[in-house]
Amino acid sequence: MSGAHARLEGVPEVFPVFPLTGAVLFPGGRLPLNIFEPRYLAMVDDAMGAGRLFGMIQPLPDVPRTDSGPALHRIGCLGRITAFSETEDGRYLITLTGLMRFEVVEEAEMRRGYRRVQGDVSAFRDDVDPLSGNPVGDEAPVTRAMLVEALRHYFEATGIDANWDAIEEISDEALIVTLCMACPFSPAEKQALLEAKTDSARAEALLAILEINARRG
Repeated sequence: MSGAHARLEGVPEVFPVFPLTGAVLFPGGRLPLNIFEPRYLAMVDDAMGAGRLFGMIQPLPDVPRTDSGPALHRIGCLGRITAFSETEDGRYLITLTGLMRFEVVEEAEMRRGYRRVQGDVSAFRDDVDPLSGNPVGDEAPVTRAMLVEALRHYFEATGIDANWDAIEEISDEALIVTLCMACPFSPAEKQALLEAKTDSARAEALLAILEINARRG
């Protein structure tokens, strides 16, 4: 059995989700979280004893609330807790590492105040090795040079200071994931990047979003 298939088979059918606007996790990315609400402290406690897994998902704006809370986007990302510490005042500081995207089939019964979903990962099998391809190679529609040039204009227009030495050293695949997560794009823009069907499509969408935001200033 391949590692990818083993990891897919280890994904539970029902898992907790943390709905949070603007906090979008991508496969291969790392998301630091400061957990302080009692229901999400309980969620992390339960996740630590069940594979350390839970999903990040954005609420849907301008959609009526459900009995469980805000309506949710259809696509989120499942992650694994890869770093954990507890503060003196009882907060959890964790790092969630993205594994693969999921599609919400339906909401499951809430547990200890936090929400759970039945999630389907079958359409996202390629996500299990997200940093193995080269979506911005020399023959790709969007090259690394094009992305870096757009990034320079974007940083100049928005007044963001960049560590260009770190940007030059990072791999092409990790660069895309890092920019998708770290740049202060709108929640809708981040959701569009998450839902891109291929790595190349995500690179094209990222380039377009950088250019649009640079023009806005």
